Amino acid sequence: MKNLSKYFIRGLIAILPVALTLYLLYIFLAWSETLAYTLLGPIIGDIYVPGMGLAVAVLLIIALGYLLSLRRIRRMVIIFELPFNNIPVVKSIYSSVKSFADYFSPGGGSQGTQQVVLLRLPDQPVELVGLVTRHGVEDLPEGFITGERVAVYLPMGYMIGGYTLFVPKDWVHPIDMSVEEAMRSSLIAWMARSGPASRP
Repeated sequence: MKNLSKYFIRGLIAILPVALTLYLLYIFLAWSETLAYTLLGPIIGDIYVPGMGLAVAVLLIIALGYLLSLRRIRRMVIIFELPFNNIPVVKSIYSSVKSFADYFSPGGGSQGTQQVVLLRLPDQPVELVGLVTRHGVEDLPEGFITGERVAVYLPMGYMIGGYTLFVPKDWVHPIDMSVEEAMRSSLIAWMARSGPASRP
């Protein structure tokens, strides 16, 4: 009975990520098919082509990305964001999510600072994996320690959150790992290195 329970848990852990991924893909595909039929139904009638919804969703995302690259559209988006940036509680949530998304976006303001590092405290046998989010503290309010310092974000495992430390530049050491892989590994508390370099 004990072995059956162990095998069940092991099988559940193995299938859960796959099942959740497939379920989310199913929801996205179902939504895109409904959207495609709503948009194209009046034009093509009852004709249905499998995958049409996915194609329409991809085209809409590309079109949205193109529109957001236009200066006039960006100004309109700024106006649209005004309520989200001024309502107290909503402002905190929206600005945090937007800043986090902008950090990983291509050509984002922090594109040049996306770097995975080991943070080593002097005379301490401890290594923390973090992301450099800014080089320098010159433009920060008064009160921060000046000098060659960097901001290092330390993500927390099993939750969305973390800590940002301002430390001397020589405390951090770049490592050969992508930001995406570091975030995935931090999410699972480094129980296994995720990504292409994973080992069974």
